[in-house]
Amino acid sequence: MDELDAPSGQAELRLLDAVAADPDSTQADLAARVGVAVGTVNWYLKRFAADGYIHITRIGRWRWRYILTPHGIAEKARLGASFIERSMQLYRRMRETARLRIQDVRRAGFDSVRLTGPTDLVDICWLTCLEQGVKVEDSTALPTLRAEATGIEIEWPDGSGGPRQSG
Repeated sequence: MDELDAPSGQAELRLLDAVAADPDSTQADLAARVGVAVGTVNWYLKRFAADGYIHITRIGRWRWRYILTPHGIAEKARLGASFIERSMQLYRRMRETARLRIQDVRRAGFDSVRLTGPTDLVDICWLTCLEQGVKVEDSTALPTLRAEATGIEIEWPDGSGGPRQSG
């Protein structure tokens, strides 16, 4: 999957941001900034121009300027708002999942957990632990809340009496 095929316009937003930040960027510069092939940037720029999001002007023999139009600015704002809304939905869903896993840990008789996973997701778990009065410690004798992009799972320590994993 190409980076610009990211769900719900996130990559399109990044490309529109890059164009807005430096209208005189070459397609190679934009490709490097967004992390895609030059041909992909070329295709999107043509599509953006056809949709009325950018105006393309020649500024040299092999140089072009890409100016965001009012319609492009509005689309960039719409994509930004949509990205924030999806991010907040994910945040709320992860907070609720963390809260439910912490309840499972408490029912199993623990008042402390260990956290692992990507930093942002661990931060969500840590905040939920703080809110629920559960201590976070670095001990393999504790249940581990493993935060992954697919959710938050519990890994129970051996001999704890709790299930080995909860989904």
